[in-house]
Amino acid sequence: MHYKPQLVEALVKEMRLRHKEFNAPLRSVYFGGGTPSRLDDSELMFIMEYIQKHIGIATEAEITLEANPDDLSLEKLRFLKSAGINRLSIGVQSFFEEDLRFMNRAHNQQEALNCIALAAQAGFEHLSIDLIYGTPGLSNERWIENLKTASALPVDHLSCYALTVESGTPLSKSIRKGLVPTTDEETQAQQFEILQSLAPELGWDHYEISNLSRAGAKAKHNSAYWEGLSYVGIGPSAHSFDGKQRRMNIANNTQYIRGLAENDCPHELEFIDAITRYNELILTGLRTSNGISKAALIQLGKSAVQAFKKARKALPNPAIIRETETGFQLDPAHWLLADGIAASLFQDRI
Repeated sequence: MHYKPQLVEALVKEMRLRHKEFNAPLRSVYFGGGTPSRLDDSELMFIMEYIQKHIGIATEAEITLEANPDDLSLEKLRFLKSAGINRLSIGVQSFFEEDLRFMNRAHNQQEALNCIALAAQAGFEHLSIDLIYGTPGLSNERWIENLKTASALPVDHLSCYALTVESGTPLSKSIRKGLVPTTDEETQAQQFEILQSLAPELGWDHYEISNLSRAGAKAKHNSAYWEGLSYVGIGPSAHSFDGKQRRMNIANNTQYIRGLAENDCPHELEFIDAITRYNELILTGLRTSNGISKAALIQLGKSAVQAFKKARKALPNPAIIRETETGFQLDPAHWLLADGIAASLFQDRI
């Protein structure tokens, strides 16, 4: 990546140009997309010092960095801690060698276990790991073992995703050629149900379809998306949202760097009208244990509240969405169908 120093300079320049968009002091900073743990120490410190000096970070802010197990030595972890990172999101994926080989991961089982132990040794109290279920060959018993292994570690957040096969990837080509078995929706559904049933026993709060936490350890950054809060995304491909429009930065690194060199950040804008905002609120709200926020519905107007209540009443079984003091919660027993249920509640005008 010969352009990396220029990219870091461009990131800081974009922050400077968009200074007025930040709601400072920041309550959440997230280094993600790609492998930010491969930033040189001086590059990460350069970015952090700019944010702290010119934007401001709240004392209780969550500052997360995504990393792969093979990137994290004890020395690197101690530096990240000293730089202000207080939460790590580690792409473990599985604790079984067969799964890691299948997903073409660079790390092995022991490296995954070691990096979590080293992170705790370095003083990280907030650790999140990703686990993948529904991979060909992953038995229910092995999935249970993955969950139990994770729960015995000093980890306070889990993100659990069903394997998705993107068109054109090496995996999709291997499946098409019959070299590996296809993913099975029934198995994925079974393993999601196992996750739901085991979560309370293992001490997890299953607060969003794909996310679980220990008490007090919900991800602030991800929660902002689900709650429809505004956020600013910096860098190639980064998305931003201010409540009225969504901004998408250009994906090409070279064009991004060239644009910032000329004091411009190439991007596209999408205006979010009331109908889109309503439908997104329904879609994200039904995925969380808090449900659809009444306050957010009311903010969209009286017609939005009436439209939702009418659509809910028209469901074959309206009782699957329970009204609470603060919102409307989908019964977790129906979480597997959340997207379909949300679609049946969508409106084309309000």
